[in-house]
Order: sequence, then structure tokens, then C-alpha cells
Amino acid sequence: MNVDNFRLQLGAKEYVPIIIGGMGVNISTTELALAAEKLGGIGHISDALVTYVCDRILNTTFVSRKRKKYLQYHNNPDKSAVLFDLEELVEAQKKYIEYTISQKTGNGAIFLNCMEKLTMNNSVPTLKIRLTAAMDAGIDGLTLAAGLNLRTLDLIQDHRRFRDVKIGIIISSVRALSIFLKRAIRLNRLPDYIIVEGPLAGGHLGFGPEDWHTFDLKTIFTEVLTFLKKEALNIPVIPAGGIFTGTDAVDYLRMGAAGVQVATRFTISKEAGLPANVKQHYIDAREEDIVVNMASTTGYPMRMLTESPTLRYAIKPNCEGLGYLLENGGKCTYIDAYYAALAERKSGEPLAVKEKTCLCTGMANYDCWTCCHTTYRLKDTTNRLANGQWQLPKAEDIFRDYQFSSDHTIRLPEIETT
Repeated sequence: MNVDNFRLQLGAKEYVPIIIGGMGVNISTTELALAAEKLGGIGHISDALVTYVCDRILNTTFVSRKRKKYLQYHNNPDKSAVLFDLEELVEAQKKYIEYTISQKTGNGAIFLNCMEKLTMNNSVPTLKIRLTAAMDAGIDGLTLAAGLNLRTLDLIQDHRRFRDVKIGIIISSVRALSIFLKRAIRLNRLPDYIIVEGPLAGGHLGFGPEDWHTFDLKTIFTEVLTFLKKEALNIPVIPAGGIFTGTDAVDYLRMGAAGVQVATRFTISKEAGLPANVKQHYIDAREEDIVVNMASTTGYPMRMLTESPTLRYAIKPNCEGLGYLLENGGKCTYIDAYYAALAERKSGEPLAVKEKTCLCTGMANYDCWTCCHTTYRLKDTTNRLANGQWQLPKAEDIFRDYQFSSDHTIRLPEIETT
């Protein structure tokens, strides 16, 4: 039995039950999402740093214009006045999503991963605009991530596509799900799918910094299925985090999963946005090179490679151009850590910022190497070439391997001769 024996039903549409997760910033590129869509699955893009991503791929100038507007605050730790232009944010979101949606060629779907924790010094209006602009631009689905999203549905309940667009929520516990569902039930708008993310996932984790390792995906997944059955709710459940082979996926599908969300194996695909040299670091990684730390300014634990350049950052905050993680009022723990380090530095010593890192700059520069726990197994999925480098497989090769493999085997891509 393989994944292709199953189908994911969302409303009236049926999909190959493989979803590629929304890895920001532009790691889950348009090209990667379209590869899944073409093959009948679901691909995510992420709107993390959307003005920056739009500038990179569409040659717009949103970031430079914002930086120029707020240049006077560059040496000021008070960033309370540094705000996004909401009209420009709408424009960037629409451009990016229309660019992606317009290239669909298959029977699959393109979803947007939208993180509540991108507070942008104006959390509610910016979140609402990101969601509504995405729906206006024709996105097939919205995956609500990085937060409890308690009031997110309220922000879009009057939109004409509120009951048309697919809406899902990423959760890591039954408790988080039950809280979200209370509001969803009041609005008579249940989620179309639930993604259950376990503690082996990459990037930010939905667990406490001290006890994340005490949880496991299968237990949480089973608890969610039991909870939904008890509440007589028929909502597709999709596990994520550590599903490395097609057989891993089948195990969950046989347990009652509607589909699976996978990401790590696609980080090294040709279509993924990471630079080629960074992909080589991912493949070379050993298990001991993968850590969970508290360097993120969000307060969530975060899994990444120990080699991540962002862990050694001592750079001036770039909130004037970026500033996506500024809390309301312009607060950010990296700003606090940077200026504290600046004040404590002795003459002639290099600046060292402890504990926190500048995620906005790190993600924009591909210096924040977030990863799943299973990243150390990537070397088992591809070929070492004659020049010593690892071959970067196509997204289609990886997708097909998930879809058709069995017995935990992994079919390596055909060796490149050039």
C-alpha cells in the first residue's frame, strides 16, 4: 500500500493527500508550490516578509521605500513610529499571490501559510489585510499558523469568500484546537482542515521551551481524532513534523489522517528558495547539528542548524525596512538585546548579542537555517556527485517518492551527468 491509494477530500474537491508546508521566507517558493499543484497535491507559499519577497521576485521597491521613509529611526531603539503602509501591504500581497495563482496548470491547490506572530507593529490591521488581500487575489486556501488565532476568523467574516476559500489551522494540542473551535462554532464557520504539528517540526514549535521533547506527534494526532469524534465534528486532520517517507505517511493515513504535510525533504529541491550552498549544509547536517533554542524574538522555541549564521548575528536592527516581528508599540527583544550589548561593550571588543537574534534580517538573507529533526537523514535521499557536492533533486521526484514508495524505501533521483 502507498500514499496513492488514498485521497484528501476538501469540500467537493479531491487531492493527492500530500501537502508541502509553507516555509518562509520564500523557501516554499512559487515554483515549489506549483510543483505540488501540478501533480494534484497542495502547495503552500508563505507571506512572511511579503514586501521583501515581492521585491525579490517581481522587482518592486517596497522595502527601500519604507526604509527611506523611516531612516531617521535607524539609530533609535524606539521603533514605535515605524509602521507599514497598509495600501502598499495590500499591493504586495496581491501581486505575489496573483503571480503564483496565475501559473497553476494542474488539479491541485495553492494555499497560503499566514502567521499570526508576524505582528508588524500593528497586529490586527496587518493580519486582516494579509488575509483579505490573499482572498481577493484568488488564493485557494488559508492556513492560519504561529498563534492561537482566536479572533482571526472575525477579521474576515464579512469577506465575500469567507465561506468559499478553504481555511485551516495549525495546532499542537487539543487544548489549542478546542479554544479555536469555540469561536469558529459561534461564527458557524468550522475550519476545512486541521494540521497537527508535532515537536519534530522545523522552525517555531507550538510547545514550551522546557517540555517540547516530552510530546510526540502520534499521541497528539490520536488525541485530536478522539476529541473530534467526541464532539461529532467531521474535519479532516493532517499530521505534520517528521514524516520522512511515504510509508510514514501511509501509517498516518491508515490511522485516519486525511493527508500529510511534509516540508523538510523539499528544502533541498531545485525549486526551494534556499541558496544552493545552504542546501549542501542541510544535507551534510548530522543529528547533533540540529538544536532547539530560544533565539527567536517571538518567545517560541525554534529548531535550526547550529551553523545558522543568524545565531552569531550582532547586527543593527533593520526595522525601518523590515520590522515584521515588531510587537505593537514597536517592541522587539532583539532590539533590547542589541542596545544592551552596545552599552556593555568595552572599547576594542567585538559586539556580541546574546540570547536573541534578528529574525527579520536572518530570514531575508537566508541565514536562519530552520529545519525539522529529520534533516540529518537528507543525505539518504539523494546522490553524492563526482565533484563531492550533493545532487539537488527536483520537487517532482520527491513528491512522487512520497506518493508511490513503500516499505520505507526512498527512491533516489536519477544521477545527473552534467
